[in-house]
Amino acid sequence: MKAVILAGGLGTRLKPFTQVIPKPLLPVGESSVLEIQILSLKRYGFDEIFIATNYRADFVQAFLGDGSSHGVKLRFSREAKPLGTCGPVLLLRDVLDEPFLLVNGDILTTLDFGVVHGFAATKDSPLLVVTREMITPFNFGKVVADGDYIREVEEKPDFRLEILAGIYVMKPTIFDLIPPDTYYGMDSLIKDMLRRQIPVARYEMKDYWLDIGQLSDYQQAQEVYQEHFVHLKSADGDTGPGVLADGHRTDPG
Repeated sequence: MKAVILAGGLGTRLKPFTQVIPKPLLPVGESSVLEIQILSLKRYGFDEIFIATNYRADFVQAFLGDGSSHGVKLRFSREAKPLGTCGPVLLLRDVLDEPFLLVNGDILTTLDFGVVHGFAATKDSPLLVVTREMITPFNFGKVVADGDYIREVEEKPDFRLEILAGIYVMKPTIFDLIPPDTYYGMDSLIKDMLRRQIPVARYEMKDYWLDIGQLSDYQQAQEVYQEHFVHLKSADGDTGPGVLADGHRTDPG
């Protein structure tokens, strides 16, 4: 099966780390964000993985190589200019000739990607969107009033929102809906499909999920590595993060 990882972001909210290392290659435990993703995909049956790059693309390719050390086939594409979260897949149109998984390069999750891929095959839609519930605590009591009298007080209720999880399954017919050589995000694609009454499938995940968007998220990734992801590296038997073919380390510290 085929998958695409979007690894071209600048990671501006994770400076100063990303001034030296692209965000997807930031060390997490004994691995890196991108390596954890690759090994997770491999675990669930994805053996051909495309890395869509932009920022420090040569660095990313030198770090990962051809994927043989991880038991997968890696191929790389490079944007000449930023194309958003949807535009980069058009650069791979000729080789993505079957349904494929698309993952943002800053997501860590225990989701079974194979199950999601199989679920998408049962849906009559060129796009399946993985969602999850986000629960945000509210720090004040909620007042429900009727005129000049309070009817109810709910103490510090939680906000519950269903959000995009940065994981998608696309079928090749999706390429006809993405404008070429244009910055085009996933939100725009979904809105355009709904406006044209093209169905968008949904899979709500219940698994562990972390979007590494800020320094606090990166710290959380370090804390949960042993619980959720160390087994991937152990099974892989690789040499650890930041080791290039010439033996030099590229991780900070």
